[in-house]
Amino acid sequence: MERHKTESRSYEINPWSVRRDLWLRRIGKWGLAFNPIFSYFFLWSPIFILVLYSFNASRRAGGRWEGFSTVWYDNIFSGVAGSRSNYSTEEMLEAVETSLIIGVVGTIIATILGTMVSLSLERGVFRGKRWVDGLLYLPIVIPDITMGISLLVFFKVVFDLIENITGSRPFPGIANVAIAHIAFNISFVAIVVRARLTDMNPRYEEAARDLGANEWRTFWRITYPLLLPGIVAGALLAFTLSLDDFVITFFVSGGSVTTLTVFVWGLVKRGVPPEINAISTLMILASTTLVLISSLFQRNASRG
Repeated sequence: MERHKTESRSYEINPWSVRRDLWLRRIGKWGLAFNPIFSYFFLWSPIFILVLYSFNASRRAGGRWEGFSTVWYDNIFSGVAGSRSNYSTEEMLEAVETSLIIGVVGTIIATILGTMVSLSLERGVFRGKRWVDGLLYLPIVIPDITMGISLLVFFKVVFDLIENITGSRPFPGIANVAIAHIAFNISFVAIVVRARLTDMNPRYEEAARDLGANEWRTFWRITYPLLLPGIVAGALLAFTLSLDDFVITFFVSGGSVTTLTVFVWGLVKRGVPPEINAISTLMILASTTLVLISSLFQRNASRG
């Protein structure tokens, strides 16, 4: 134990406490270094295993490794699905076409509405702005199953109302699945576009109005070009979420619409064919590509 004195007070230094603090700091540094490695391994290792086994020659989706092969990718695109498969390439392509139709339509409408919402929240002044701002995050924070059930109840009420008015009851189809995708994609688009809008200098718009441009001309000549990278990034994010969605689509489709995610779920329900790994790998590749493009647009927007 060492004792040190100063003019005003004296204090003691315990060597064991110093050593303990040094060890705790070292352990903390090791923990901080190990934490991201463990987190990324936990998140990405299942995906790496899935991609690896998509090239496995074994006829079992999770079987032991029997050698490198691309036969399951060949089966997907050639229409030969193997002796124990329960689907055809034509059915898969129809599911892909349905997913693309819903994704494109939903993305276009959600991007327009999300951009309008972000502009009104960032530039507008109106009553209830805080409430609208809070409700904007609701589709993001609530579970997908809650969103799916709420939309299912909503469509049931709407269909009952239409039946009471017209005497004929509409049936679930691509339209209500697209509406459901629009409903939860608006929030994601609005948040991405609003982040870009926050970084924009409003003096450019003020200068345009001082020079005689009206609101419409100012938007198309000044605001829209500066906002375009954020709009594209939000649209790509919305399209990715639409392609990957299963829970909400499953609830609102009524069994009459088969997207690619619902198609994959049907394969797993019947039994796990080896082609499922190849299809999932292609879906991951498409989603990752769109997310990377969206990130590049957001990075360029922040630099601009």
